[in-house]
Amino acid sequence: MLNIDNRLNMSDQIKHECGIVVLRLLKPLEYYYKKYGSSFYGLNKLYLLMEKQHNRGQDGAGIACVKFDVEPGKKFINRVRSNTNTPIKDIFKEVNAQFEKEFEHNPDSLNDVNWLKQNLEFTGELFIGHLRYGTFGKNDIEACHPFIRQNNWLTRNLVLAGNFNLTNVNELFDLLVKKGQNPVEKADTITILEKVGSFLDKEVEKDFRRYKDQGIDNIEITKLVAENLDLQHILTRSCKRWDGGYAIAGLLGHGDAFVLRDPSGIRPAFYYHDDEIAVITSERPVIQTALNVPIEKIKEIKPGHAVIIKKNGDVNEVLCKEPTERKACSFERIYFSRGTDVDIYRERKKLGELICPAVLKSIDFDIVNTVFSFIPNTAEVAYYGMVEGLEKYCDKAKQELILKEANTLTKDRLEEIFAFHPHVEKIAVKDAKLRTFITQDNQRDDLVAHVYDITYGAIRSFKDNLVVLDDSIVRGTTLKQSILRILDRLEPKKIVVVSSAPQIRYPDCYGIDMAKLSDFIAFQAAIELLKDTKKTNIIDEVYNKCKSQETFPKEEVKNHVKEIYKPFSAEQISAKISELLRPEGINAEVEIIYQSIENLHAACPNDKGDWYFTGDYPTPGGNKVVNKSFINYVEGKNERAY
Repeated sequence: MLNIDNRLNMSDQIKHECGIVVLRLLKPLEYYYKKYGSSFYGLNKLYLLMEKQHNRGQDGAGIACVKFDVEPGKKFINRVRSNTNTPIKDIFKEVNAQFEKEFEHNPDSLNDVNWLKQNLEFTGELFIGHLRYGTFGKNDIEACHPFIRQNNWLTRNLVLAGNFNLTNVNELFDLLVKKGQNPVEKADTITILEKVGSFLDKEVEKDFRRYKDQGIDNIEITKLVAENLDLQHILTRSCKRWDGGYAIAGLLGHGDAFVLRDPSGIRPAFYYHDDEIAVITSERPVIQTALNVPIEKIKEIKPGHAVIIKKNGDVNEVLCKEPTERKACSFERIYFSRGTDVDIYRERKKLGELICPAVLKSIDFDIVNTVFSFIPNTAEVAYYGMVEGLEKYCDKAKQELILKEANTLTKDRLEEIFAFHPHVEKIAVKDAKLRTFITQDNQRDDLVAHVYDITYGAIRSFKDNLVVLDDSIVRGTTLKQSILRILDRLEPKKIVVVSSAPQIRYPDCYGIDMAKLSDFIAFQAAIELLKDTKKTNIIDEVYNKCKSQETFPKEEVKNHVKEIYKPFSAEQISAKISELLRPEGINAEVEIIYQSIENLHAACPNDKGDWYFTGDYPTPGGNKVVNKSFINYVEGKNERAY
């Protein structure tokens, strides 16, 4: 049975950044049972923190737990992963099954936290959770985090999960091989696991030798190594050559934990701790919700820093790599993160408000004969901002009319003026998830075209314009194949599709599934414009420049793909996009409008990572990736560039 739901978004679905949770109980386990009446306080909070971030991972999930001070011979790290359609549900169902089984035979045992810790899994003090959005590679169970690097020495056990993508995996892989290692595969997850694990081994070995030279016995040495392990030093050495965006979470077998953030702040990470609990997540509102704490108590991990939670309960934020210019991913603000964050909510509304002048221009300021709506639901907050902006425009127009006609106003004329406001409607409602046995493209496309129920009668045929707000338009495939055809059935005079995000022109290489230039409708439009204006020589020139730098160190590479767009204004490219996406056979005129870069930065002033819009990559590896992506396009290779 084929699930076609991924094809049914207004803008084509973007797979993106994973979600992480690190949770440490700072009090003895008995404390939580006495205060909260549950032996599973930590596990329940882990579930809530993951469920509230389920928007960050649909391809799989995993959790792990480290138990402190377990007797030798007993398992102290537990892990379970799932790649089903409901991974969080299935993981916790599997974990809870052992408790349900025990309850049937000995219900009182579930009230004994020490017995539980010694006899059942996931009953420890330290937890990690991961939600996976696979942007590359297989979606089998082995691709799901967390990963474990096992060892008989407590301090050398490493559990790793993260939200990351490195651009220089090949370079790092070769460095590991030169050191004599034999990594099992060339992937950034394995590379990071082995890199951190390698420096962990060295640090433990160094400390062991130091204490051994002092005549201390092995059992006491093990305790001293765990107490004094310099995690900051390990992480600093590990990330020295990493190029990419990352929020790496890790647990050590003896009880230390960490989350390390990249120096540009590309990937998000937030933390909170009090005397009971320490929590680190990818999004801020989930901590507010799960722990009921005020926003002021939650901190963002600074770029280039790591939050380290020692086994003894100390929580510190430390520098591991010198921060560069902050380039936090603006797509987090536009689309990825949950809109319940107070700042993100305001920013999305502002994005909608700031695009109003372009919208008004597109309908020739004819608000009376225009209906405003949005698709999909993720665009709803920006839509509220757009409507507020339109209301402000109408209020100003009303004031001017009243002042102008003050001496001749009648009651009927006042009512007519006051009635001037945006006409807003819920134009399209997504139907239930469709599944089909149909595999032929033409028949499947017909099914896709029926996925939205439209509100008939909401538009006056061939008289009203229809403005529909979306949060982003990447490939435009779904627009052309289905949405515009659906909306045309309402018989609008003109359809204006408004993107609250700017034109996506360049591939991402830091964790978003936008890796191929040829997929982007903005790139396709620029290529068509080069053909129309007989400037295809630019394609060859850019290709040759990219090829000439193919073997350069990433630090010396320049982004030559910018030259593809340089001859044209954003408005010219938008006009060509409108032409390319208008389906044959529809009656309405179609115009596609995009947010400007300037408005994006005005709305999201603290998160200026915009490389997919501008080509200004925050790390040297980005330039190497975009050039390689263009080479792949010219050479007809349908593959990602890193």
